[in-house]
Amino acid sequence: MNTLRDPKVAAVIDRMYAEATEQMARLHERGSEIRAAKTAQERADAFSDFYLPVTPESGQLLYTLVRAIRPKSVVEFGMSLGLSAIHLAGAVRDNGVGRLVTTELSAAKVVAATASFAEVGLDDLITVLEGDALQTLAGLQEPVDFVLLDGWKDLYLPVLHLLEPKLRPGALVVADNTGLPDARPYVDYIRDPANGYVGVSFPVRESDAMEISCRA
Repeated sequence: MNTLRDPKVAAVIDRMYAEATEQMARLHERGSEIRAAKTAQERADAFSDFYLPVTPESGQLLYTLVRAIRPKSVVEFGMSLGLSAIHLAGAVRDNGVGRLVTTELSAAKVVAATASFAEVGLDDLITVLEGDALQTLAGLQEPVDFVLLDGWKDLYLPVLHLLEPKLRPGALVVADNTGLPDARPYVDYIRDPANGYVGVSFPVRESDAMEISCRA
């Protein structure tokens, strides 16, 4: 069974990717305004109506990884408008076990994504934590088996440090856009064998990649 191939789910995913593609010109037009944003909240507000999604291939990769390791607890940092969360929750549904906890700072995106989750029938598997992830994720109690980092790149390392005490041995940590300069501290840390991870850089776009790491 593959929930992503359900006609209703596939139609929503196709629509969302089409909308994301149509936004690109407007995103470039507003580049200076967006670059002027300093705080995480200012950046979230500036991007509140933009998807900023993983690529379709990356979405399929996330689905496959979750199917493979059958995690009981999946955590996403940076939900945006929910495309990656649909792929993650679809895999959780098809595994028959687990739950997704996802985080988002933009209140507008929380409303929009929540509606999409209900539309595809995955809302019962997804808990959305609205607010600063360094605060909302601090309340997690259960061990974590799978993490997707796809929020602000300069926060990847602080979020990882927050979650590390909860990571099970063998947990997967996937970070998107690790070719960007702001992700460099995270990449340096996760690739240092002394920190307890093994992994690989997986190309997903020109000059960009996903870092896929296992808590050894």
